[in-house]
Amino acid sequence: MFLCGSRPCVMPLKVGDKAPDFEALDTDLKPVRLSEVLARGRYVVLLFFPGAFTSVCTKELCTFRDNMAKLAKANAEVIAISVDSPFSLKEFKEKNRLHFTLVSDFNRQVIALYDVVLPKLLHFPLYYLAKRAVYIIAPDGTIKYVWYSDNPLDEPPYDEVINTVNKLAAQ
Repeated sequence: MFLCGSRPCVMPLKVGDKAPDFEALDTDLKPVRLSEVLARGRYVVLLFFPGAFTSVCTKELCTFRDNMAKLAKANAEVIAISVDSPFSLKEFKEKNRLHFTLVSDFNRQVIALYDVVLPKLLHFPLYYLAKRAVYIIAPDGTIKYVWYSDNPLDEPPYDEVINTVNKLAAQ
């Protein structure tokens, strides 16, 4: 059983909760700490995705890549997390020209903290991947938006995510 901090992962995070802080390696093997990113005063669009180089994940991250200008205008920064190694994420990032941070949760601690553990993929048991999920986190660490799916083929509502970030930034 995974633990979310000191508690079992049974209650998904919701709007109004404090986002759990984490530290994990990016594609350059540098630690990324959520609290340090939030300290820059920007919103964070935190994406969890099951796996690099898969068709739906590639489409998802490329869609966010193609909307980076809108997200940057709204003072938002994107961080995408999967359980892939930093090395495969680096290749995935370069191949798809992704200009935002990709983080490796190879030890599966962050997916446990956020309760987005996918124990099986299309009825096949796995060694735990990330569910597809989106969190928008305000600079004070409060979760302002949550979307996740137990079906790894579902894509997030891109326009809703972008519109929510824009509305939050305009407040």
